[in-house]
Amino acid sequence: MILKQQRPLPRAAGILMPVSSLPGVHGIGTFGRAAYDFVDFLEQAGQSYWQVLPLGPTGYGDSPYQSFSAFAGNPYFIDLELLVEEGLLDKRDIPQDWGENPCDIDYACIFRQRFPVLRRAYARSGHKSTPEYAEFLKINAFWLNDYADYMAIKEHYGWKGWQEWPAEIRRRQPGPLADLREMLASEADFWRFCQFKFYEQWGRLKAYANKAGIEIIGDIPIYAALDSADVWANPELFELDEDLNPIHVAGVPPDYFSKTGQLWGNPLYRWDVMRESGYAWWRERMRFTMMLYDIVRIDHFIGIVRYYAIPASEESAVAGYYREGPGESLIAAIGEAVGDKKIIAEDLGALTHEVESLRRRGGYPGMKVLQFAFESDGKNTHLPSHYEQNTVVYGGTHDNETLTGYFARQERETLHFARDYLGVKQDGELACAVIRAGYQSCANTVIHQLQDLLSLGNEARINTPSTLGTNWRWRLLPGQLSGELAVKLRHMAVLYDR
Repeated sequence: MILKQQRPLPRAAGILMPVSSLPGVHGIGTFGRAAYDFVDFLEQAGQSYWQVLPLGPTGYGDSPYQSFSAFAGNPYFIDLELLVEEGLLDKRDIPQDWGENPCDIDYACIFRQRFPVLRRAYARSGHKSTPEYAEFLKINAFWLNDYADYMAIKEHYGWKGWQEWPAEIRRRQPGPLADLREMLASEADFWRFCQFKFYEQWGRLKAYANKAGIEIIGDIPIYAALDSADVWANPELFELDEDLNPIHVAGVPPDYFSKTGQLWGNPLYRWDVMRESGYAWWRERMRFTMMLYDIVRIDHFIGIVRYYAIPASEESAVAGYYREGPGESLIAAIGEAVGDKKIIAEDLGALTHEVESLRRRGGYPGMKVLQFAFESDGKNTHLPSHYEQNTVVYGGTHDNETLTGYFARQERETLHFARDYLGVKQDGELACAVIRAGYQSCANTVIHQLQDLLSLGNEARINTPSTLGTNWRWRLLPGQLSGELAVKLRHMAVLYDR
């Protein structure tokens, strides 16, 4: 099969910064003033990319990689001050207390307080009469109605997952489902309104970034969450038994992050069923995603070639095994769907010749992580001396420690090798040396986490895989971004032709 090959990304640099981590007074980052200020900072710093984590609505565990929809946006990111400017809210409508620590996202507080405020805006909006809203409904009908129904029903049943709903609703029996839809029509329209405002605000922010010469790199999980509108509305596409329970679930074997592997819990796709439709669901997903971002990073690209299947009854990932994935047939469908837009393949993990071959045939840049480079020897493929140009290099990703935190806990041998390779004399210089090494490398694209550019410790870590309760919570404080940092980054970007 001949695959469409995308052109390499130009030599450039960017910053990984979740929208949720932007500063502000309403508990979580939004598409408001702080987001525009961050775009201004990127422009001043000579950056070309803003990489964000998935923007979908989050549920249990608060992970953006376990979303209620592969298409919907997170209502938490709707900026309340912009709604005030529209006249949809009064400042008195907005609570003042969004948690005790401005560096930390209190998701429980936001869940309690955000939706009542958005409902006030919905009640005042008159959005149904606007041509913009009618167009939004038309363009997004293929996913929006199922999502709106799903959220309205989920709330009706006390926010339980769809597998705990009454059997006739779980199985989408036409009569009972129609009756419930009629009863919850206003609630479903509220969820449509939230999506309308989300994408309206996001579209304006993205246009502002693009005008400043900043492209947005979006991140999509390879799998859909079990507790999602996608699985409820399309159970035939997923590996479920006759009672609609997962037979096998996704994850990875024991790895760098966990001795028992990672048990993600997502239901696996029925790739044979998807293949029969020409991967219609994936085509729609990729077309839609490419409207939201300029470049898309496919998380766990390896799973397209071979994927890890764990029996759903298992409590860890140890008993899983590999299966053959759809491979080039899915990549061909994705290539047709995305046109000239660009893809980054997250190919970290159990990399095989087949994965590498497919990535190269598609022309997708793979990833290297400098934090993985120093715990062995000069043959480590994450060292810059082994890079090819069509590569995206990171100091660390959202799953890593910060660079400062990482080097603070390494053994003497690792520190010695890192100092020797990076050409510095003091351990305290290593984090900055890693940042510079990414810029110096031959890789076309270098992305660093903002926490690393600010030399923050592990208190600013975004996620620790295989753990719950303390992840996805870090926030930037107002004033932490400085003109001095922008000057340093711009200097490196110019010095190393980025």
